Amino acid sequence: MTFTIEELAIPARLDGSPAAHAFEEATEARNAAEVAGFGTPDAAYPAGELLPGWQPSAHEQRRMLGARLGGRIVARAGYQSPTEGDAANTGWVQLHVHPTATGRGIGRALADAAERIVAEEGREQVHTYVASPPGAGPRLEPPTGFGSVPADNREVRFLLARGYTLAQVNRVSRLPLPVDPAVLAERRAAAESRARGYRIHHWEAVAPERWLPDLAMLATRMSTDAPSGGLDEEENVWTVERWLEAEAEARESPRTTLYAAVEHVESGHLAGYTELSVPPALDRPADQGDTIVMREHRGHRLGMLLKIANIEHLVERFPGHPAIVTFNAEENRHMLDVNEAVGFLPVAYEGAWQKKL
Repeated sequence: MTFTIEELAIPARLDGSPAAHAFEEATEARNAAEVAGFGTPDAAYPAGELLPGWQPSAHEQRRMLGARLGGRIVARAGYQSPTEGDAANTGWVQLHVHPTATGRGIGRALADAAERIVAEEGREQVHTYVASPPGAGPRLEPPTGFGSVPADNREVRFLLARGYTLAQVNRVSRLPLPVDPAVLAERRAAAESRARGYRIHHWEAVAPERWLPDLAMLATRMSTDAPSGGLDEEENVWTVERWLEAEAEARESPRTTLYAAVEHVESGHLAGYTELSVPPALDRPADQGDTIVMREHRGHRLGMLLKIANIEHLVERFPGHPAIVTFNAEENRHMLDVNEAVGFLPVAYEGAWQKKL
């Protein structure tokens, strides 16, 4: 049976239309591939939670390709790239083939098509993040020297054959909930003793207007201050308008985003923030989003303070979720120390890969 590659029209809503049906099938393929790669059902998301992030954006180019086999979408390739700034030289590609459809050349055909889009739009490099399940035999290390992936894994051999290089390894960690309140109280008290002159703020979904310029600056700093390993990362500029667009998209999802931010009281500006994305179903984990503390404010245990403050916020607002899941670069020892002290345990790994066009 032969397959065909097509660009998928992103529906405005899941209304039973052909476009909505194709998006749901593409999401099913994505989920099956991610669950197989990470080895956990935590990696699966309902189509309605993913759809807002694929709507037209004034700040990002977003396109999706699908592979149709026997009338059904069995694989997808997503493409995203900023529309302006230095980071616009990079295209981010996500490739997922349903495990039942592998071995037919679908992955190669989708990767070819996605890389053509990246090149045609003038991008100079491709970045992709790919789960690597456990495997025997030799290991492949990134240039950081932190972490590794099984060199004989199918996804590793596929990427190497296409000219990608392993630039970084990310650890996936899971924090079982609830955490012992005494542990959180002890860790928070220790952090607060080092964080004099700083104040914690909380909000849900919509940021107070006074913080918008600071949040845009901090989101920009995520691309320059966070460890990037061997990835050639350019500054990915966020403006207030881009932040507001992202907030509006998040509000279209059934998920809820909880924020904790820390203010440097003397200057009246934010020094960092962290976010948790919470699904409506109580049997699913919350996702840890960005956590950033500006370099000039590090050394005050603000990362620990932010993390614990938002965990407490989650337990207060939405009790009953089984866990929190987070991704961290293996070389980001500071954040791994914070997570391990709270109780996060490693459950899976992914490689960050780069290809120059």
